Amino acid sequence: MALLARVRPIRPGLRMLVLTARNRTEDLVLALEQGADDCLIKPFSFLELLARVRGLLRRDAALPGNSSKIADLSLNREEHRVMRGQRLIDLTPREFAILECLMNNAGKAVSRVTLMREVWNIPFDPTTNVVDVYMKYLRDKIDIKGEVKLLRTVRGVGYALRND
Repeated sequence: MALLARVRPIRPGLRMLVLTARNRTEDLVLALEQGADDCLIKPFSFLELLARVRGLLRRDAALPGNSSKIADLSLNREEHRVMRGQRLIDLTPREFAILECLMNNAGKAVSRVTLMREVWNIPFDPTTNVVDVYMKYLRDKIDIKGEVKLLRTVRGVGYALRND
Protein backbone atom coordinates (compact mmCIF):
# COMPACT_ATOMS: atom_id res chain seq x y z
CA MET A 1 0.00 0.00 0.00
CA ALA A 2 2.88 2.36 0.77
CA LEU A 3 4.34 1.73 -2.68
CA LEU A 4 1.00 2.57 -4.34
CA ALA A 5 0.74 5.80 -2.35
CA ARG A 6 4.28 6.83 -3.35
CA VAL A 7 4.16 5.85 -7.03
CA ARG A 8 0.70 7.17 -8.04
CA PRO A 9 1.52 10.90 -7.58
CA ILE A 10 4.82 10.52 -9.44
CA ARG A 11 3.50 8.36 -12.32
CA PRO A 12 -0.26 9.01 -12.60
CA GLY A 13 -0.56 7.26 -15.97
CA LEU A 14 1.21 4.07 -14.86
CA ARG A 15 -1.10 1.05 -14.82
CA MET A 16 -0.80 -0.88 -11.54
CA LEU A 17 -2.21 -4.34 -10.88
CA VAL A 18 -2.06 -5.56 -7.28
CA LEU A 19 -1.52 -9.27 -6.70
CA THR A 20 -2.46 -10.13 -3.12
CA ALA A 21 -3.32 -12.98 -0.78
CA ARG A 22 -5.58 -10.68 1.21
CA ASN A 23 -9.19 -11.37 0.32
CA ARG A 24 -11.04 -9.01 2.61
CA THR A 25 -13.14 -6.42 0.78
CA GLU A 26 -11.60 -3.67 2.91
CA ASP A 27 -8.09 -4.58 1.69
CA LEU A 28 -9.16 -4.52 -1.96
CA VAL A 29 -10.94 -1.19 -1.54
CA LEU A 30 -7.86 0.26 0.18
CA ALA A 31 -5.60 -0.86 -2.70
CA LEU A 32 -7.94 0.73 -5.25
CA GLU A 33 -8.17 3.94 -3.22
CA GLN A 34 -4.36 4.07 -2.94
CA GLY A 35 -4.12 4.08 -6.74
CA ALA A 36 -4.29 0.49 -7.99
CA ASP A 37 -6.09 0.05 -11.31
CA ASP A 38 -7.07 -3.55 -10.57
CA CYS A 39 -6.59 -6.24 -7.91
CA LEU A 40 -6.21 -9.98 -8.28
CA ILE A 41 -6.44 -12.32 -5.27
CA LYS A 42 -4.12 -15.35 -4.97
CA PRO A 43 -4.42 -18.08 -5.96
CA PHE A 44 -5.40 -17.05 -9.46
CA SER A 45 -5.37 -18.55 -12.91
CA PHE A 46 -2.56 -17.47 -15.22
CA LEU A 47 -5.21 -16.97 -17.92
CA GLU A 48 -7.08 -14.55 -15.66
CA LEU A 49 -3.84 -12.65 -14.97
CA LEU A 50 -3.17 -12.34 -18.71
CA ALA A 51 -6.74 -11.17 -19.35
CA ARG A 52 -6.50 -8.48 -16.67
CA VAL A 53 -3.11 -7.27 -17.96
CA ARG A 54 -4.51 -7.05 -21.50
CA GLY A 55 -7.49 -5.12 -20.10
CA LEU A 56 -5.19 -2.60 -18.43
CA LEU A 57 -3.18 -2.18 -21.62
CA ARG A 58 -6.37 -1.57 -23.62
CA ARG A 59 -7.32 1.38 -21.42
CA ASP A 60 -4.64 3.62 -22.98
CA ALA A 61 -5.30 2.29 -26.48
CA ALA A 62 -9.02 2.99 -26.12
CA LEU A 63 -8.73 6.77 -26.03
CA PRO A 64 -11.51 8.22 -28.16
CA GLY A 65 -10.65 9.86 -31.49
CA ASN A 66 -11.19 13.29 -30.05
CA SER A 67 -8.40 12.76 -27.51
CA SER A 68 -4.62 12.62 -27.71
CA LYS A 69 -2.18 11.59 -25.03
CA ILE A 70 1.58 11.64 -24.58
CA ALA A 71 3.05 10.65 -21.23
CA ASP A 72 0.72 12.17 -18.61
CA LEU A 73 -0.42 15.01 -20.91
CA SER A 74 -3.84 14.55 -22.46
CA LEU A 75 -5.80 16.77 -24.80
CA ASN A 76 -9.56 16.46 -25.37
CA ARG A 77 -10.65 18.30 -28.52
CA GLU A 78 -14.39 18.00 -27.90
CA GLU A 79 -14.24 19.44 -24.37
CA HIS A 80 -11.32 21.77 -25.22
CA ARG A 81 -9.58 20.46 -22.11
CA VAL A 82 -5.93 19.72 -21.36
CA MET A 83 -4.76 17.71 -18.36
CA ARG A 84 -1.25 17.01 -17.08
CA GLY A 85 -1.68 14.14 -14.66
CA GLN A 86 -4.48 15.32 -12.38
CA ARG A 87 -3.81 19.02 -13.10
CA LEU A 88 -6.20 20.89 -15.39
CA ILE A 89 -4.35 23.30 -17.67
CA ASP A 90 -6.19 26.41 -18.83
CA LEU A 91 -5.11 27.31 -22.38
CA THR A 92 -6.14 30.09 -24.72
CA PRO A 93 -7.56 28.98 -28.09
CA ARG A 94 -4.22 29.77 -29.78
CA GLU A 95 -2.20 27.82 -27.19
CA PHE A 96 -4.63 24.91 -27.54
CA ALA A 97 -4.21 24.94 -31.33
CA ILE A 98 -0.40 24.89 -31.00
CA LEU A 99 -0.53 21.99 -28.55
CA GLU A 100 -2.97 20.12 -30.79
CA CYS A 101 -0.63 20.55 -33.77
CA LEU A 102 2.32 19.29 -31.72
CA MET A 103 0.31 16.32 -30.40
CA ASN A 104 -0.79 15.41 -33.92
CA ASN A 105 2.93 15.21 -34.75
CA ALA A 106 4.10 13.77 -31.41
CA GLY A 107 7.76 12.80 -31.45
CA LYS A 108 8.44 14.72 -34.66
CA ALA A 109 9.81 18.22 -35.06
CA VAL A 110 7.23 20.78 -36.22
CA SER A 111 8.66 23.82 -37.95
CA ARG A 112 7.75 27.41 -37.18
CA VAL A 113 6.52 27.64 -40.80
CA THR A 114 4.07 24.78 -40.19
CA LEU A 115 2.86 26.29 -36.91
CA MET A 116 2.29 29.70 -38.55
CA ARG A 117 0.36 28.07 -41.38
CA GLU A 118 -1.74 25.69 -39.26
CA VAL A 119 -2.33 27.81 -36.16
CA TRP A 120 -2.33 31.39 -37.44
CA ASN A 121 -3.35 30.52 -41.01
CA ILE A 122 -0.84 33.02 -42.41
CA PRO A 123 2.47 32.62 -44.27
CA PHE A 124 5.63 32.49 -42.19
CA ASP A 125 7.23 35.85 -41.47
CA PRO A 126 10.90 35.44 -40.48
CA THR A 127 10.89 38.85 -38.76
CA THR A 128 8.33 37.83 -36.12
CA ASN A 129 8.91 35.79 -32.98
CA VAL A 130 5.21 35.16 -32.27
CA VAL A 131 5.65 31.37 -32.42
CA ASP A 132 8.50 31.51 -29.89
CA VAL A 133 6.50 33.76 -27.58
CA TYR A 134 3.51 31.40 -27.63
CA MET A 135 5.76 28.40 -27.07
CA LYS A 136 7.06 30.13 -23.92
CA TYR A 137 3.46 30.62 -22.73
CA LEU A 138 2.73 26.96 -23.43
CA ARG A 139 5.90 25.75 -21.66
CA ASP A 140 5.08 27.82 -18.58
CA LYS A 141 1.72 26.04 -18.33
CA ILE A 142 2.65 22.50 -19.34
CA ASP A 143 6.22 21.92 -18.19
CA ILE A 144 6.15 23.18 -14.62
CA LYS A 145 8.96 22.59 -12.13
CA GLY A 146 9.28 19.01 -10.97
CA GLU A 147 7.61 17.47 -14.03
CA VAL A 148 9.26 15.76 -16.99
CA LYS A 149 9.74 18.31 -19.76
CA LEU A 150 7.65 17.40 -22.82
CA LEU A 151 7.98 20.50 -25.03
CA ARG A 152 11.35 20.54 -26.74
CA THR A 153 13.10 23.04 -28.97
CA VAL A 154 14.66 21.40 -32.02
CA ARG A 155 17.42 23.82 -32.95
CA GLY A 156 17.20 25.13 -36.49
CA VAL A 157 13.88 23.35 -37.08
CA GLY A 158 11.13 24.20 -34.61
CA TYR A 159 9.50 22.39 -31.73
CA ALA A 160 8.58 18.85 -30.73
CA LEU A 161 6.42 17.19 -28.11
CA ARG A 162 8.34 14.17 -26.83
CA ASN A 163 8.63 12.01 -23.76
CA ASP A 164 12.20 10.74 -23.90
